[in-house]
Amino acid sequence: MRTNTPREPMAVTSSLNSIHISPRTPRTPRPNMGDEDEDDVELSLLNEEERNRSGQDFQDDVSTVSEPEDVSKRPISAKDKRGMVLLCVLYLLQGIPLGLALGSVPFLLKEHLSYSQLAVFALSSYPYSLKLLWSPIVDSLFFKSFGRRKSWIVPMQLIVGSLMLYISLNVQRLMLDPANNVGELTTIFTMLVMFSATQDIAVDGWALTLLSQDCLSYASTCQTIGLNTGFFASFTVFLAFNSEAFAQKWGVPHLTLSGYLRFWSIVCYLVTVWLIFFKKEDKEPITEADMSIKAVYKTIWTICQLRHVQLLIIVHLFAKIGFAANDAATGLKLVEKGFKREDLALVVLIDFPFQIMGGWLAAKWSRGDRPLRPWIYAFWPRLVFALIAALIVYWFPHPPISMGFFVLMVVHTVLSSFASTVQFVGISAFHTRVSDPLIGGTYMTLLNTFTNMGGTWPKYFVLKGIDLFSVATCEVPKAGIDVLARECISDHGKALCKEIGGTCVTKSDGYYIVSAICLAFGVIFLVAFIIPTSRKLQKLPTSVWRVKM
Repeated sequence: MRTNTPREPMAVTSSLNSIHISPRTPRTPRPNMGDEDEDDVELSLLNEEERNRSGQDFQDDVSTVSEPEDVSKRPISAKDKRGMVLLCVLYLLQGIPLGLALGSVPFLLKEHLSYSQLAVFALSSYPYSLKLLWSPIVDSLFFKSFGRRKSWIVPMQLIVGSLMLYISLNVQRLMLDPANNVGELTTIFTMLVMFSATQDIAVDGWALTLLSQDCLSYASTCQTIGLNTGFFASFTVFLAFNSEAFAQKWGVPHLTLSGYLRFWSIVCYLVTVWLIFFKKEDKEPITEADMSIKAVYKTIWTICQLRHVQLLIIVHLFAKIGFAANDAATGLKLVEKGFKREDLALVVLIDFPFQIMGGWLAAKWSRGDRPLRPWIYAFWPRLVFALIAALIVYWFPHPPISMGFFVLMVVHTVLSSFASTVQFVGISAFHTRVSDPLIGGTYMTLLNTFTNMGGTWPKYFVLKGIDLFSVATCEVPKAGIDVLARECISDHGKALCKEIGGTCVTKSDGYYIVSAICLAFGVIFLVAFIIPTSRKLQKLPTSVWRVKM
């Protein structure tokens, strides 16, 4: 059991520029709670003083725990600045494999695989959303002399670097015939994402102690900058420089997947060596509960039993269905329609600085007693832009595309990703605010797991659904030939059609049906559940998110 020295609770502020998190308060045992309502159950997690305070109006709660204004104006110390740089670098190294698995590799495989096969490869992104299953192990087992977080970050980065080196040495064999290597490709990238996710657990926990309390909210901004930079380096920059047409047009060297992977494997090794010899981790107070994996799993279960946490989990699991089809398939459809990969990469590359700016603006907009307000508002533009994306695919002009249409693509991408960034930073800041630092990265990972899962689990069904609802036949130009291939959805059907000299013609594209289903669900769920639930959750005082270890 943890023991806390009696003291006044830390002040809590909803400002993203200065977030203080109250310490966990032990729960006073109560003999019988069977006849009490759910609110009384939650209030039993607080001490007497906090229960009295929680009974007041929510607005009084906010004013009671708000921090003095001058705290948010304190200058950032040199130690915090170094910590922010380190966090950005560590999150950057996580974004590199994620950008490959979720971004560029599916585009490279699209020419050779069906949407159903791409759905299988999409399973490689699942470990990042399931890291909660082993986060207690990361949080509880470590070498005290080496550092609680470095004990996991160092080996994970070495493994990730080695896996990227392995892929670089075998990329020609794997990509030459990807249809017969889908299993191996999925396995390798699943391992790559899994070890990156394990590193993310340790980095999330380190962020809660690496930065001072006054600068704690900047952890989500560092995550946004680092992950986005790594993701776009592996997605947009790589796709552009990987295109021979782009290299010839702009006179830049042609970048191969093998060379790109070798470069980042070396960077992983160099950063790891620096961490080993030049970065000393501050000692954290270790208690018996910290060392017990069972205790951490029990704490996760206790957290999940809180009614407001359960509501937040439901919100996360279904919040992204509305734009799931857009996120999973629109880019692939544009390339299929004739939009060049290097042009798509250039569009997203132009969007990158706006993503960074969106992160800073979202941090400012999340200030006050309604931190989830920008996250809620951003749902509407994301749904609208998902609808516009489907219309762009439907009315996509025959190549080459005009400059006006290219500008439309840029504007649409910038605005859509800006809304996405606002949501990402807003919900990450909210998680940082309510997470208990005494459990390290486990609390953050618990909440982030369901956020990531909400965007990951629909992808498989979206890609499968496109093939399921699509109708395509094989047309042979020569009259009198018996058509052997009656459909051109499966790889077998496409192969038969090619053998008889036919052409696959799509009669009905399942992309539009799946998009309509996702958008309809997204609007209904947003109005009926997400908005009222989120407004209720953001009014709760920080203390009710604490549980007894």
